[in-house]
Amino acid sequence: MGADPRRGAMRRIVLCADDFALSESVSRGIETLAAQARLTATSVMVLSPRWPQDAPVLRALRAKHPIDVGLHLDWTSPFAVAAGHGLSLERAMLRALLGGFDRVAARAVIERQLDAFEAHWGGPPDHVDGHQHVQQFAGIREALIEVLAARYRAQRPWLRISEAPSALRDAKGRVIAALGAGRLRALAAQADVPVVRWLAGVSDFSGGEAGFDARMRHWLAHVEDGTVLMCHPGAPGFAHDAADGIATAREAEFRWLASDAAGAALRAPGLALVRGAEAG
Repeated sequence: MGADPRRGAMRRIVLCADDFALSESVSRGIETLAAQARLTATSVMVLSPRWPQDAPVLRALRAKHPIDVGLHLDWTSPFAVAAGHGLSLERAMLRALLGGFDRVAARAVIERQLDAFEAHWGGPPDHVDGHQHVQQFAGIREALIEVLAARYRAQRPWLRISEAPSALRDAKGRVIAALGAGRLRALAAQADVPVVRWLAGVSDFSGGEAGFDARMRHWLAHVEDGTVLMCHPGAPGFAHDAADGIATAREAEFRWLASDAAGAALRAPGLALVRGAEAG
């Protein structure tokens, strides 16, 4: 579509809240917004000790408010470090650039996280993406496609491709995409793994609620059909994860997404909030 979407064309977007189970604030915020029909997907951090207790609440919620629930594949959080395979984002990026992750070891990590998801969800994920976009890092992306193709033969989860539409490509987004968006897209096509092609919502988390309002309106104005628009809400009044560096920004995102202004913006003519199967 380009920077100026066709007049009258419907642009289907998946509005996905990342990091479910990171903390009480994040889980409660996502549950509240899903109940308001402000989200169409969420991605779960299954290495968090909260996942077993938060999964039943999310499962009950989805029975009333259908959303996609997927795996937020994790290599770079404190949970991943505690699990024995984690490392800082900087080291992960360097490894991806200097030959990539060991494919056999990566496959074992992916299988364990899928096992943890299914053990408490009771079924396969609707999609797979990555905390800090690790799903498309060299070595991880190849292992991920192998696992999804072998493990889910009947109905495969869709994949997030972390590359912005042309009108939304800034410096940070270009770095993220350069770490493997095109290669992951090609591997998925070869293995018949569905994808949602574009990603919007790359942010510096500045400016509080007003800053998020401005960014969301910009993203919604320029987003292309078939895009995941990610967000990172957290409800005020609940406990945050001690290592969460964007806790205040999460509360600002939650306040905007729960507002009447957000409801109107998300129902703008030409926009449709959909689940991944409808956007791919």
